[in-house]
Amino acid sequence: MEIVNANGASIPALGFGTFRMPGADVLRVLPKALETGFRHVDTAQVYGNEVEVGEAIFGSGIARADIFLTTKVWVDKFARKDLLASVEESLRKLRTDYVDLLLLHWPQSPMPLAEQIGALNEVVKAGKVRHIGVSNYNTELMAEAVRLSEVPIVTNQVEYHPYLDQSAVLKAARKLGMAITAYYAMANGDVPKDELLREIGDSYGKTAAQVVLRWLIQQPGVIALSKTATESRLAENFDIFDFVLSDADMAAIHGLARPDGRIVNPGHLAPKWD
Repeated sequence: MEIVNANGASIPALGFGTFRMPGADVLRVLPKALETGFRHVDTAQVYGNEVEVGEAIFGSGIARADIFLTTKVWVDKFARKDLLASVEESLRKLRTDYVDLLLLHWPQSPMPLAEQIGALNEVVKAGKVRHIGVSNYNTELMAEAVRLSEVPIVTNQVEYHPYLDQSAVLKAARKLGMAITAYYAMANGDVPKDELLREIGDSYGKTAAQVVLRWLIQQPGVIALSKTATESRLAENFDIFDFVLSDADMAAIHGLARPDGRIVNPGHLAPKWD
């Protein structure tokens, strides 16, 4: 497993995401993912599956210290007292004394950002969280979060796939020493059907999905979240460390970006995108 180092955090470059994964699927698939070799697991309070994520990790036989576990605080819990309570609830559900990474899930909130960041700093200092980050932030908000925080901000988790140009966010993250964690890598199912990606995959003996996961983690400071409820695809998603895309193929994949490439854009939660 390749590792991304960002502001003091060492994060496995490939993670297993659990967005929109019911608890029963988590209990069925996550143990197999851990057996396959995944050591980075991503969940959130709002996903409603922290209990099952915790149960799967607890029953895996893998030492807790060997798993990088991320969860997120939802926007209605951004007031200091609510954020602290949310973390306690997450720890109970996840059956752990700490999480490796805690993120603010979306930026739009009536709570001042200083209060949110202050509460994140507080749970780090209490030993309940190892690292902190943000999610779905634009470059201006990233810089403001870093300015407000005593504790390093290690990542911004954002939508990122070949059809969405995130070069501005990537440039800002690198300047700040942060990583970018990419979700929606398969672009709602468009990636496996893409002719160019399939052709590139054929040249390496890989699938289009493997090509895109490799394209993501081959970029400096980028972490990719993969997700599947199909056990047979776990090995496919994990098998991306034995080949390297050429510069020409990397550029060709970047060239798929289009102005309307963004998929996730809830008006009541999202910032003004870069």
